[in-house]
Amino acid sequence: MDIQVGDRLTMKKGHPCGSKEWIVLRVGMDFRMRCCGCGHEIMVPRSKIEKNIRQVVREENASC
Repeated sequence: MDIQVGDRLTMKKGHPCGSKEWIVLRVGMDFRMRCCGCGHEIMVPRSKIEKNIRQVVREENASC
């Protein structure tokens, strides 16, 4: 799966704040992502993220 920094991901499960949208901040073996609802940042293994993605939106200047 080709995911790049700045992409907006819509996940199958929502964050506890209610948002399902995330912005990718770093890509590698782990993803660093920021929740578009509350701004919380997490690092999650690539394998866990790739199976929970519903939609990838490519944006030049992605922001929440």
